[in-house]
Amino acid sequence: MVKIRLQRVGAKKAPFYHIVVADSRRARDGKIIEQIGTYNPMTDPATIVLDAEKVATWIKNGAKPTDTVKALIEKAN
Repeated sequence: MVKIRLQRVGAKKAPFYHIVVADSRRARDGKIIEQIGTYNPMTDPATIVLDAEKVATWIKNGAKPTDTVKALIEKAN
């Protein structure tokens, strides 16, 4: 199953995330299919950058966003 989820890339105590499309059987920071955005919770307010066309395309093709990513997508719109 393909999921839209967060991939942590930030340093210790400084989280930064890529919003990626990946196989659910892969590790959190493992191989991805495509990067579709970023999320930086360290800024005030948190910065969310998404490619809306890619998100819509992947959801249409059957990718399921995680609960956290679903909330980020709604917040970005």
